[in-house]
Amino acid sequence: MDTLKANLELFEKMVLIRTFEETVQSLFQKGAIVGTTHLYSGQEAVATGFASALQPQDLVAATYRGHGHALATGVTPQSLMDEMLGRLTGVCGGRSGSMNVIDLEHRLIGCFGIIGGSIGAATGAAIALARRNGVAIAYFGDGAINQAYFYECLNFAAVRKLPVIFVCENNLYGEYTPWEDVTAGQIRARAEALEVKSETIDGNDVWAVQKAALASFDYARNGNGPVFIEALTYRFVGHSRSDPGKYRKPGELDAWKLRDPLIIARKRLVDEFSFSPQEVDAAEAGVKKRMEEVREQSLKAPSPGLKKLGSEFMELKRTGGGGA
Repeated sequence: MDTLKANLELFEKMVLIRTFEETVQSLFQKGAIVGTTHLYSGQEAVATGFASALQPQDLVAATYRGHGHALATGVTPQSLMDEMLGRLTGVCGGRSGSMNVIDLEHRLIGCFGIIGGSIGAATGAAIALARRNGVAIAYFGDGAINQAYFYECLNFAAVRKLPVIFVCENNLYGEYTPWEDVTAGQIRARAEALEVKSETIDGNDVWAVQKAALASFDYARNGNGPVFIEALTYRFVGHSRSDPGKYRKPGELDAWKLRDPLIIARKRLVDEFSFSPQEVDAAEAGVKKRMEEVREQSLKAPSPGLKKLGSEFMELKRTGGGGA
């Protein structure tokens, strides 16, 4: 792919994620989306940068803040928005809600509502991927590194030299708690203690993320074992739909918004890659127009209906399927 085009597409992907999340928030406030939502706004560069290094045989395990991971991996905005609205045409038939999307066709083995659930899923997937030149990637937040299976999985992956990349998206807060209030020492040091190749990167610069991703995938794919990446980033919204974010330090949000991934990317496209401001504006406008079309189509998409859901439940009950 042409390098200039590829750079512009990184920006467009981040705009897509940001606009998707803004649309989700708007629809939620209007009552069109039920349940809860955890938005990825502000962290777009992490998922976009790592997804740019994926190969077809690789697999992705994401978090409950997973809309951005899903879109970056290749899930279509239409099927994902349909899913948010509980439509039959959603990627999971309207049954996953915001937190539990799966799309095996696009390498997404799951978005996990359990804190750090992606870590175990990606480690298990890596056992199989080691036999077919694939790599698994686990996204998780800073809060997950205090879960026991973080250490168990890193240790297992290191001993077995599994092809797995552990990406800690350190957005400074585990829900409402500053990470340093509940975490002793430095996050990266925990992986380094197990002699896992580790790096801390600027998670708001998509090209810095992409550089680290390419190196990490190459390292893991060539039989060297796991990689741990701490991506420093920040969410511009509350933890979930009901969180106004009043626990933030004064001025903190404003300071991080100066390092908005979209602002950083826009500046670099113009200053370094010779795009005109008008070209970048046009690219952004094109993505937003596409999302308007997605929104309208999702609102018109068919719902499963209580009768259909009831009959499916009775069939599962009759056959003993469904699980707990």
